[in-house]
Amino acid sequence: MILSALLTSVGINLGLCFVFFTLYSILRKQPGNVTVYGPRLIKEGESQQTNAFNLERLLPTAGWVRRALQPTNDDILSNLGLDALVFIRVFVLCIRVFSFASVVGIFILLPVNYMGTEFEEFFDLPKKSLDSFSISNVNDGSNKLWIHFSAIYIFTAVVCYLLYYEHKYLSSKRIDHFYSSKPQPHEFTVLVSGVPLVPGNSISETVDSFFREYHSSTYLSHVVVHRTDKLKALMNDAEKVYKKLVRVKSGSMSLQKSMRDGFLGMFGKKVGVVDHYEKKLEKLEDDMRLKQSLLAGDEVPAAFVSFRSRHGAAIATNIQQGIDPTEWLTEPAPEPQDVHWPFFTASFVRRGISNVVVFMAFVALLILYFIPVVLVQGLANLHQLETWFPFLKSILNIKVVSQVITGYLPSLIYQLFVMILPPIMLLLSSMQGYISHSQIEKSACIKLLVFTVWNSFFAIVLSGSALYRFNVILEPKNIPRVLAAAVPAQASFFISYVVTSGWTGLSSEIFRLVPLIWNFVMKLFGKEDDKDFEVPSTPFCQEIPSILFFGLLGTTYFFLSPLILPFLLVYFCLGYVIYRNQLLNVYEAKYETGGKFWPIVHSSIIFSLVLMHVIAIGIFGLKELPLASSLTIPLPILTLLFSIYCQRRFLANFKSYPTECLVNKDKADEREQNMSEFYAKLVVAYRDPAVSASRYARGISPEDPPLLHSNQS
Repeated sequence: MILSALLTSVGINLGLCFVFFTLYSILRKQPGNVTVYGPRLIKEGESQQTNAFNLERLLPTAGWVRRALQPTNDDILSNLGLDALVFIRVFVLCIRVFSFASVVGIFILLPVNYMGTEFEEFFDLPKKSLDSFSISNVNDGSNKLWIHFSAIYIFTAVVCYLLYYEHKYLSSKRIDHFYSSKPQPHEFTVLVSGVPLVPGNSISETVDSFFREYHSSTYLSHVVVHRTDKLKALMNDAEKVYKKLVRVKSGSMSLQKSMRDGFLGMFGKKVGVVDHYEKKLEKLEDDMRLKQSLLAGDEVPAAFVSFRSRHGAAIATNIQQGIDPTEWLTEPAPEPQDVHWPFFTASFVRRGISNVVVFMAFVALLILYFIPVVLVQGLANLHQLETWFPFLKSILNIKVVSQVITGYLPSLIYQLFVMILPPIMLLLSSMQGYISHSQIEKSACIKLLVFTVWNSFFAIVLSGSALYRFNVILEPKNIPRVLAAAVPAQASFFISYVVTSGWTGLSSEIFRLVPLIWNFVMKLFGKEDDKDFEVPSTPFCQEIPSILFFGLLGTTYFFLSPLILPFLLVYFCLGYVIYRNQLLNVYEAKYETGGKFWPIVHSSIIFSLVLMHVIAIGIFGLKELPLASSLTIPLPILTLLFSIYCQRRFLANFKSYPTECLVNKDKADEREQNMSEFYAKLVVAYRDPAVSASRYARGISPEDPPLLHSNQS
């Protein structure tokens, strides 16, 4: 790709970003769009927009940027939670890393690359190939390669220092957040599985007897899990009928007053529409109440056991409970709203089979996605495209067309293929038997990151020649040389990808085109139902892999093609502002993981550094500088040792809280006056929603007691 083609791609995406930001600045001020651009504010009652017209509503302004940057880290921690702070700190870390990298890359490495071994004139820059700005332009054996060698060592040291600083900062914030937060049910609760069957006793009686005997001083209560899949199916049907009934009564559905109560509403006697739905809802309610009454005998050998102290729950979690290690298995309970109830319906064998199926599906997806990778690479190579489609040769010879096709179209097409991946990964992870939605999201995040790194990096850089792939398989020792030859050749594609997927992707995130269109359609063809309004969940599992992948690109291309660095720095700065705005106005965390996405960030950064080192070893070998290649070998070893140190020093704090913190917090709770009220709520906190009374049918109150109660000591 020549520089003018890259500039064409940059120009197109800059134009799109400007359009998106301008439209967002105007549309966010319109009262009718507040559910699109401020749903979180509506739920918290902080929306201050009025229907009064003023001219400022039609003028684009940048006030939202100032408001997004205004909250401090402590404000974010207290109002949005630790997960949101970790998410923002990932951007902060990347901005710091690539600010340093951009200075070194643009002012030192890029001139060295462009000059090669002889002075390169700066005229006719637009027609220069991007290879002129990469390490490929430096002659073999040149002493200038020692500048790259030094830069790699310095960059690695800076990244490790900044990563250590973030570890220390986030660890302290995690402890501070724990001390400042109110008591949470999951801190006092343990999930117990593998409850043994005792003849003559129910699961509930067995659990109660065991914990009264061995945890008498701290045991509070328990809730046995039941199989409620059929009951939930009835609840879903009731939910649909209830929504139809609401829409009929509000007049947002058809004005038809009557219908037939037979098959498909076409047969049987005529009945009133409202009457029909009310009777149908009452029948579903009766079926649900009947099913609830039968649940007592449909217990699962698992229970949520609550304790009077966090320390008591931690002891139960970390000590083997029974003589048989396969019985009385304990693990920390997720937050009540985080529990993935279908987990308890599936048997152990079914979950095992599901894991195998998910693994095979994931591998198959990795292989199938190689097809769009080859297609994209063909578009990026004009000569290959002319070979595939000779009848397009005359069109491809047009300068503007060729620049758009090679500079913009490949990354756009690939981005469209990538957009459908997050829902697929969430679906696969939900089949693996995780007990919480947050674990499903974390698993999906890891899958998406692995998939992105493989198909968006390795598959692309190795797709140029089948020989590369066979060399890697047959002779693993050639991996550094293979990567060294293949990675620099794809620098132009990845620069275009950063601009297309990164810049435009972020601007489309703030514009929220799909919710905007849906909001318009709902207003045009129907009436909005406030009860159906739901604040979107924060998409951590979708966005973190993208951020980390761009970080990997910047790390690996730091010394290979530093031209990518300023584009990445712009991406991270945009992301920092945009996602602060989205977290404050749009998204809401449905549950809190306590910053457990951070270990994924750590692993990805270490992998990126080691990958850069491996490529550097191969590059210096190909460039006939064997001494530099040999002296680079200790660098990945030192990086891995640093990673091990950080894991032992910091990452354990992201898995559980130390005894010191738990005991201190428990002592502080003893001085609180409202702990008895908290314990009363804790007793019923982990009751399956399907066991509670329905809120839809007439004559049934949401406060009616459920048919199944938890046991309390």
